[in-house]
Amino acid sequence: MSEQTRGIAILGSTGSIGTQALDVIREQSDVLHVEVLTAGRNADLLIKQALEFRPNAVVIAEDSLREKVFDALFEEGIKVYSGAEALEQVVEMEGIQMVLTALVGAAGLKPTLSAIRAGKHIALANKETMVVAGEIVTKEAANYGVMIHPVDSEHSAIYQCLAGEFHNPIEKIVLTASGGPFRGYNAEQLSQVTKAQALKHPNWDMGAKITIDSASMMNKGLEVIEAKWLFNLKPEQIEIIVHPQSIIHSVVQFTDGSMKAQMGLPDMKLPIQYALTYPHRLKNEFPRFDFLDYPELTFEKPDFGAFRNLQLAYDCLEKGGNSPAILNAANEVAVARFLADEIRFEQLPDVVEHSLKMVGYEKSTSLDALIASDSEARKFASEFR
Repeated sequence: MSEQTRGIAILGSTGSIGTQALDVIREQSDVLHVEVLTAGRNADLLIKQALEFRPNAVVIAEDSLREKVFDALFEEGIKVYSGAEALEQVVEMEGIQMVLTALVGAAGLKPTLSAIRAGKHIALANKETMVVAGEIVTKEAANYGVMIHPVDSEHSAIYQCLAGEFHNPIEKIVLTASGGPFRGYNAEQLSQVTKAQALKHPNWDMGAKITIDSASMMNKGLEVIEAKWLFNLKPEQIEIIVHPQSIIHSVVQFTDGSMKAQMGLPDMKLPIQYALTYPHRLKNEFPRFDFLDYPELTFEKPDFGAFRNLQLAYDCLEKGGNSPAILNAANEVAVARFLADEIRFEQLPDVVEHSLKMVGYEKSTSLDALIASDSEARKFASEFR
């Protein structure tokens, strides 16, 4: 990389991806530095991060916490802002070269679009942005000459497999799924699972929302939709296979039948570093994979019957229009309600299916139309009994 360090804005610095990104920056401080940190309500951790990494500015989304953050950072000369609008504006700051979108849910869409329009390259850990408005985001990125570097381990794997291959047509991609904590469960068994079980992923250390999405397989459904937009694919070119060991992160098959796979231990720091330092691969101290530790890598078909969210996601991808936005919004509400003990695990796809039926289908994918559909879907998902 160049002698000048790359300025990074981390949207969602107190979450799972955000804190791991700071671990990467701490190790690669000779080439990366923090320009902006943002958090939702975790003011204490935001303050601690700001005091260590000395960003130009921080944003706390919760307005009522601004004074607390301001008082802690005022003497350090760190600018403090609050609210959703500040989140969209701060990404335009001059010292930022790349914005890591690590917010949870559709909240990542508007700040990501603002960053793109300000000419900032994107490290995307917020799949919901592409699910809700993939067509808009990819068009804007092309218009402003901005690169989108995927951070999800599966999409990062595809991205890495395509390095040097962009001129060669893709026959299909294979997104691998761990199967989550309930791999092999049937519908009856899923009706008995608890929140504690759903929050215990066998391979990955993630935030609550994405962990529940993984348990219900909605995470993989959202990734299918994201992959369509990131790599300009048709639904029939995107395959899912269950790979419990999470060593092969995904596969690209080219038109000559040759396949490339990206492999490694299940550690999000690797795709984060790849995105933040692209196109360079920098030495690090991450644990290394040893084939002898994994004498068997196994693969299974996903169960679309037991895990209905997968089929719902494929259906929405085929239908297009506002369907993916409805799917995503309803799922966000469903997961929040499950975590609040308002619905059972097996009702997660019921909430999504109900919202898809109740919200009118629109072919239009204008931002206003998608935001309206998102809002309407949340209403129906909240009222589902």
